[in-house]
Amino acid sequence: MFSVLVILAIVVSVAISYKTKYNIGIFAISFAYLIGCFGLGLSPKNVINMWPTSTVFVILSVSLFYNFALINGTLEKVARYILYIFKKPSLLPFALWFATVIIAALGAGFFTAIAFMAPIGLMICKEAKFNKMVGAVAIVTGASSGATFVTSGTGVVCRQLMENQGIDNNIALTYTLVICLVSLSFSLIAMLAFYFKNRHDFDDANSKVFEQPESLDKKQKLNLALMLLMLAVVLVFPLLHLAFPGIKAFAVISKKLDVGLVATVFAVAALLLKLAPQKKVLDEVPWSTIMMVAGVGMLIGVAIEAGTIKLLAVWISSSVPVWLIPITITVVAAFMSFFSSTLGVVCPALFPLVSSLAEATGINPMVLFACILVGAQSSSISPFSAGGSLMLGACEDEGERATLFPKLIFQAIPTCIASAVVANVVFAILLW
Repeated sequence: MFSVLVILAIVVSVAISYKTKYNIGIFAISFAYLIGCFGLGLSPKNVINMWPTSTVFVILSVSLFYNFALINGTLEKVARYILYIFKKPSLLPFALWFATVIIAALGAGFFTAIAFMAPIGLMICKEAKFNKMVGAVAIVTGASSGATFVTSGTGVVCRQLMENQGIDNNIALTYTLVICLVSLSFSLIAMLAFYFKNRHDFDDANSKVFEQPESLDKKQKLNLALMLLMLAVVLVFPLLHLAFPGIKAFAVISKKLDVGLVATVFAVAALLLKLAPQKKVLDEVPWSTIMMVAGVGMLIGVAIEAGTIKLLAVWISSSVPVWLIPITITVVAAFMSFFSSTLGVVCPALFPLVSSLAEATGINPMVLFACILVGAQSSSISPFSAGGSLMLGACEDEGERATLFPKLIFQAIPTCIASAVVANVVFAILLW
């Protein structure tokens, strides 16, 4: 009974949030309290303890550091340099995709990368006389894949969600790195599909839009150096430990490294170097995302307490043939993400299924994690989800918006979901 209530609470939270545009996290916390305390008999302290402190801290600290690069223009210069490298008009989709991947992977994350690249991308498509839907796909899939990197928003949160399921931090790091590669494969498959379908557009493309940007100034060079240094600090020792497990020093150092704490140290360095004003950096922290992820995390905690997650795992493992499970998980995640957030709803809701499902079916947990994340990413270009709505918001006028809207629904979404299924099935076969 309480499992049904929790599922209804999640559905109602998503529906109300979509209808009112209010943060889903607020509704999720309310339902977590009502069902947890008055339904399951938990104490208020138990429910409050379900607030995902580690996840919230990681999002806060990582965004705090990367906001310096956003504010002082480092990310914009990097993006324009990447676009300049791709001088051929026929490579425009891949230029936009690659630029967005790098911006997202450097720490901007999914939302910021799209919000940053969407106006630039659509403007370039207009100047180059290029299909804007292809540009939109390049930006949204690029942001999705880039953000999956271990030091960017999606990668950081997913790794934390895995560790919350009891997975060792080094194994979670490995999973995240591999899933990032699967995500990149998915987005490249989607890009190639749209590239060949719209290749006639290249004949009319204008190459004059690829102008050389100004050089990075002193602050931007410092900021880029800090970003690369942080990337090295976070990755080098864990990778060395995985490569040489017998060397104790690598194991000790890798266990002491936390991406959130490391980001805080680098944020202090950026602050002391005066790379951006403190107030602007704090203002850009994604408080709405934090509330969304944390609130839904509390409701999922109640769902775990009620046994909802185990019931779902049992149903899938007993009702769906094992060979069909990766496809089923991919499609389910894509359907959920059509209306809701990958990080805020889909991953917190489905990641807890993995351990039970892997145990019951024998499927590698990494495959299931990939199916959930990549499946959710495949429909993030939906106008009703974050990616698509940000792209529509970047359109110049209502006419452009009205033209792009049906193309996203009837062309972009089916192709992206099919690309995710292909990428996940190939990955599942390789690890079967």
